[in-house]
Amino acid sequence: MTDAVLTEEDGAVLVITINRPEARNAVNGEVAKGIAAALDELDSRKDLSIGVLTGAGGTFCSGMDLKGFLTGDNPTVPGRGFAGITERPSAKPLIAAVEGYALAGGCEVALSCDMIVASRDAQFGLPEPKRGLVAAGGGLLRLPQRIPFHIAMEIALTGDKYPADRMAELGFVNRLAEPGGALAAAKELALKVAENAPLALAATKKVIVESADWTSAEAWKKQQDITLPVFTSKDAQEGPAAFAEKRKPNWKGE
Repeated sequence: MTDAVLTEEDGAVLVITINRPEARNAVNGEVAKGIAAALDELDSRKDLSIGVLTGAGGTFCSGMDLKGFLTGDNPTVPGRGFAGITERPSAKPLIAAVEGYALAGGCEVALSCDMIVASRDAQFGLPEPKRGLVAAGGGLLRLPQRIPFHIAMEIALTGDKYPADRMAELGFVNRLAEPGGALAAAKELALKVAENAPLALAATKKVIVESADWTSAEAWKKQQDITLPVFTSKDAQEGPAAFAEKRKPNWKGE
């Protein structure tokens, strides 16, 4: 981990903060490596169920550090892609807590998360065409999966900024918060999710994410391959036992 990315634990929630407020949290190599390391930690620890990704200083992420890019800085991590996340996000659920701007690569980072909580004054956009570039960090792949095709085209082709309330209407944003309250709202949602069994959460995410590419002939078998280990886990015994004994379950992640 580096000072450019900070982590903090809140129960089973890992909060990951991009910490370059002086550069509007633009992604350079240090940020990319820090996010990748944080995701590795989230994925490897049984006591962590979900992550929240946010930015320091009132801005989520303004995208790639163009000045660094021009001097040869590499904002990608092998195996994980741009910002250490776009090609291979966490295997566990991840929420983006967005204040201010989530533009260009910053919007692509948010799209790499499973849920988005945004302040009402946040703005999203893929302005790459305005700079002669293309949103090749997953924005063009994920955006039409999240919102209607024609609107995704408009956002991608105009390169304009779109307000959080409009993005919430489109289903791009899960929850809106008052300015300055996105992280608290995201943590509230994360803690709600973290009440559930970690193995079940990871398997649920895996099925939802991967099933888009499955044929109807193979879907049930592939789902079984992912979910069977959950049904045979210790947590699968703990859940019904806790229900019968009228107590909160003590999940072990195994």
